[in-house]
Amino acid sequence: MTATAFLDLKQRASKLSEKERQNLSAHLIRLGQERAGWKKETAQRLNDMAKGKKMSVAELRKRLGHG
Repeated sequence: MTATAFLDLKQRASKLSEKERQNLSAHLIRLGQERAGWKKETAQRLNDMAKGKKMSVAELRKRLGHG
């Protein structure tokens, strides 16, 4: 996809209603879950969490720079 086409796509997405953005977001998540590595990556994350490698919401916010 060209940079111009991607910019157009982003501009169109920004004009969507809240409900339309939610639907688009759900669609993009489903597309991501269809990737070959998604199940493997998710299984690894779940295994790590089961081994105690968890992160609190506060730690996550700090890591993401949200607080």
